[in-house]
Amino acid sequence: MQALNWGASSGDVTRVMPGDLVVPHPNYETTMAVEIAAKPEHVWPWLVQMGYQRGGLYSYDWLDRLFGYLDRPSADRVLPEFQQLREGDVIPVGRGGGFPVRLVDPQRAIVLGGNDGGFQWIWEFGIYPTGVHRTRLVSRNRVSAPRTWKWRLGMLLLAPAAFLMTRRMLIGIRQRAERLARKG
Repeated sequence: MQALNWGASSGDVTRVMPGDLVVPHPNYETTMAVEIAAKPEHVWPWLVQMGYQRGGLYSYDWLDRLFGYLDRPSADRVLPEFQQLREGDVIPVGRGGGFPVRLVDPQRAIVLGGNDGGFQWIWEFGIYPTGVHRTRLVSRNRVSAPRTWKWRLGMLLLAPAAFLMTRRMLIGIRQRAERLARKG
């Protein structure tokens, strides 16, 4: 399905990313990507400050706010107070839980993920320089879950929403990173 790999080249899809081994045999996987006219250091700040009461999710803010994932619009500037992210931290999403941080490789990758009741998942972001002032931002989700009717129904509902929101997030980060790069 093309939506599962929106914006991704065949190289992006087959590329081994740092979190892939966390979920070695997924029954759901998506790789999405954007080309950004900026260096990795212009992309990185937006990723590390993601989250509720932080930088936001850079997607459709009105939907994120409607469902309680955000409390305000996504940031349009780098927030110095949220530029540190470490393995073991949790990126908050909404008033409840969040995304556990599994790996931070500064300027290169962030891997989020968890394991709960036989449901194992990762969401990783890779930053790959493609030229002097160009970068690929790749988002990959891998899920291994019991193939029950509840899981299949959930994926029927979740997959289109995840596609729309992730696509918009990648575009939102691209816009912000390119604006930051132009400022110098």
